[in-house]
Amino acid sequence: MATATYPARELPCTALARLNPDGSALVLSGTQDIGTGTYTIMTQIAADALGLPIERVHFDLGDTQYPEAPLSAGSSTASSAGSAVRMTCLALRDELIRLAVADVRSPLHGLHPGDIEAFGGTLAARGDRKRSESCGDVVKRNRRGPLEVRFSEKEKPSRRRYSCHSFGAQFAEVSVDEELGIVRVRKLLGAFAAGRFLNRKTARNQLMGGMVWGLGFALEGRTVRDLRTGRLVTKDLADYHLPSNLDCPEIEVIMIDEDDPYVNDVGAKGIGEIGNVGSAAAIANAVYHATGKRVRDLPITLDKLMS
Repeated sequence: MATATYPARELPCTALARLNPDGSALVLSGTQDIGTGTYTIMTQIAADALGLPIERVHFDLGDTQYPEAPLSAGSSTASSAGSAVRMTCLALRDELIRLAVADVRSPLHGLHPGDIEAFGGTLAARGDRKRSESCGDVVKRNRRGPLEVRFSEKEKPSRRRYSCHSFGAQFAEVSVDEELGIVRVRKLLGAFAAGRFLNRKTARNQLMGGMVWGLGFALEGRTVRDLRTGRLVTKDLADYHLPSNLDCPEIEVIMIDEDDPYVNDVGAKGIGEIGNVGSAAAIANAVYHATGKRVRDLPITLDKLMS
């Protein structure tokens, strides 16, 4: 068993949200999707904040002409870009409500903005949903084109008073061949508390991938440098070994929901790396339990166990 912790970072990020007269929305931020589900969770965040059906929201990224966003590193994309998208879309929703209550042609005219809710592409009075109109109609009457808001999200001030981290506990079961010293991981289990999981399916995939990463770190991957030039010798997949499907055991992921009001405006902590942190240590501890050999120089190869 091993414990795990990883900093929950938030970096400055900007997003733009545009509500069209037909009731659809376009949200832009110059972030990236490196296979972690950024397109999916940003669309979900935007739809939730705007009160629109998810199929009416299009989120786009990956263009330097879009509002500036940080790099995808340090498990910071969901917290940084996600918070920017949420706050931008909330600002757009508030502006839409302001237009509606100020418009004498709107059934919502004269209401206090706090008495109006957005859902399913509609603005309605709280407690009286018959008094409502579509978001697109508000834009159509009050604008010649789309309603647009740009917002820059900075680090949440409350973070300066606290230490913000994701947490985990990792467990490994291994078998070691007594004659050959070959190590096989039979089971990995990880339990993780990482704020609000924005999409449980993509989050589980990331955490599982991190645990496979840790398996490779423990048993296979090794970076070798030429001592004369400093260049990498293991510079391709022929020399740098990664776990294959046959190397991967049964993997179980437990996700523990955590309400952290201080970490950022979307409540999410990074999960890109926390699945890796602790995996190698848990495997090394299991190898020690099986063999009595304490290996501290990774990867754990058979020569280190047989010497």
